[in-house]
Amino acid sequence: MSKRTDAIERARERWNAGDLPGYLALYGEGIRLHGYTPEPMGKAEVEAFYRSTFAAFGSPQLVFDEVLESGQSITVRFTMTGTHVGDFMGVPPTRRTIALPGITILRFESDTVIERWSSADILGLLVQLGAMPGPG
Repeated sequence: MSKRTDAIERARERWNAGDLPGYLALYGEGIRLHGYTPEPMGKAEVEAFYRSTFAAFGSPQLVFDEVLESGQSITVRFTMTGTHVGDFMGVPPTRRTIALPGITILRFESDTVIERWSSADILGLLVQLGAMPGPG
């Protein structure tokens, strides 16, 4: 493993332990996270976003399904699992278990992520929560 893959593995371990500050240590102060909001999020917005994720899904867990490293970037195909215990996008708690697949590209400067692009199946998540009809 490289220092960068070690860093994202430590971050995943911190996330799965419920240690949000430990997870956020991966990100530089000038982080720009693209993909979850119309404009890129800075570190304060990233922290608020993930606090709301923990509030909505209890102790969400991350599995890295695939990790690919190229130059200063790492691409991760991931799955987040959890139980819907708090409001999410206006959907009250359903107590349903969820599995949210996604993919993210992290651009590093040294061992710190300075920019990130992410996409996750939010529509599929809303179907799992019963907030949207499924296909067919």
